[in-house]
Amino acid sequence: MHNEYIDYKDGDLVCEAYVAYDDSHKAKRPCVLVSHAWGGQGDFEREKANKLAELGYVAFALDMYGKGKRGTTMEENGKLMQPFMDDRAMLRKRINAALDAAKKHPLVDTNRIGAIGYCFGGLCVLDLARAADPSVKGVASFHGLFQPPGLGKQAPITAKVLILHGFDDPMATPDSMVAIGHELDQAKADWQIHAYGQTVHAFTNPTANMPENGILYNASAANRSWQAMKNFFTEVFA
Repeated sequence: MHNEYIDYKDGDLVCEAYVAYDDSHKAKRPCVLVSHAWGGQGDFEREKANKLAELGYVAFALDMYGKGKRGTTMEENGKLMQPFMDDRAMLRKRINAALDAAKKHPLVDTNRIGAIGYCFGGLCVLDLARAADPSVKGVASFHGLFQPPGLGKQAPITAKVLILHGFDDPMATPDSMVAIGHELDQAKADWQIHAYGQTVHAFTNPTANMPENGILYNASAANRSWQAMKNFFTEVFA
């Protein structure tokens, strides 16, 4: 297994991706982007990239904030994320820069690209699907946020969409989960939502332990959601 850091740009901003893949052969293969939670690309996302590489993909853990920009507290994380919540056009431009960079990797089959994202990253990959690039075949959001981007009329969404969600997540309530289902329906998307009972926000992260804030790891939901994602990409890239 090989991993490397690759610099790429969104305009003048330098971003840093972590890329992992099996280097025992040189055949092109599907690529899965990994979009980070609100603190920025970290060990959690890089570990997910490694696991995706073991499944046979080129995994591209992207960088929404810029090289070296990371949060270490909830306050810092919020300050990093909020500009993208306020300016979804900027968010779309930034994640599309990562998509363009991934397509330039010599081992990537540019017609078979997917994306996964966690928390804020879940919102990001849903916005990637909303951008309707036909090279993006599927996106999976883990305990993501659902707010629509408000960027005018939505083009038909061509990527398949998988939403993996804690039913008791206070940051994306059941009402908002139903609302995004209606949104995806209106955009003619092929979509599915897996809602896990007795499960709150950040359920895939073993370090999540703030139940008073609705943030808590759930091993069962984490395992079920990862298996669902594996099945999803097997279908998407067939």
